[in-house]
Amino acid sequence: MVSIDTYNACVDFPIFDAKSRSLKKAMLSSAGGVIGKNSDNTIVVEALKDINLHLREGDRVGLVGHNGAGKSTLLRLLSNIYEPTRGASRVRGRVAPVFDLGVGMDPEVSGYDNIIVRGLFLGQTIKQMKNKMDEIAEFSELGDYLAMPLRTYSTGMRVRLALGVVTSIEPEILLLDEGIGAVDAAFMAKARVRLQELVKRSGILVFASHSNDFLAQLCNTALWIDHGTIRSAGEVSQVVGEYEGPEAGKYVRDLRVRFANEDDSATQG
Repeated sequence: MVSIDTYNACVDFPIFDAKSRSLKKAMLSSAGGVIGKNSDNTIVVEALKDINLHLREGDRVGLVGHNGAGKSTLLRLLSNIYEPTRGASRVRGRVAPVFDLGVGMDPEVSGYDNIIVRGLFLGQTIKQMKNKMDEIAEFSELGDYLAMPLRTYSTGMRVRLALGVVTSIEPEILLLDEGIGAVDAAFMAKARVRLQELVKRSGILVFASHSNDFLAQLCNTALWIDHGTIRSAGEVSQVVGEYEGPEAGKYVRDLRVRFANEDDSATQG
């Protein structure tokens, strides 16, 4: 049984050179976590504070909040990239971390080779990725460019290739940080369908996103992360409404109803 449990989990980043320059310059902006001191009197940024999560198979959780609020840090905590400074985090199940669509890709080798490289980064085998090669190539619509080095690709072409690989895997726990947007509207519509299919194959989804359309389609609950703490938790349209206002909440609620009706029609058809 896949599960995620965190108990008062905190993640601190020490600022060892804070004495040599102003905290304003050290932090660059006020958008991040809370500034404090640890037991050694070292200035730290409290990127996450007292995070309590208990997720089970079937949970689809969206993370909302401003840039620097701690959403990406939370995903890295759940993927064991960061260990909690205080508290505890226990994750059971095979994790597929998808934080940056470009991570794990080599600009000097071909698109075909990068399908394998990116797949290995996500925990797949060479054999698995070779079996998926044709399907990923068809989805990406990159044609002959797949034989060319990745450095010749535009940003949108890289996103197409990375999305093709990401949406071909079979994760137990999918940790997704939205890094999408540099592709045309028609391809994005196709990508949404693939992402929805990926979510259905995963046991647990935790998805950091600024897109209410994606949140409505992929998530049933949400967390509002604010300066490293959970400010609100609940049904996704409720949390979006608290974060962005009633109109945004209604938009997400209406979208969820529409998507549910479309799913029912597809099932009956």
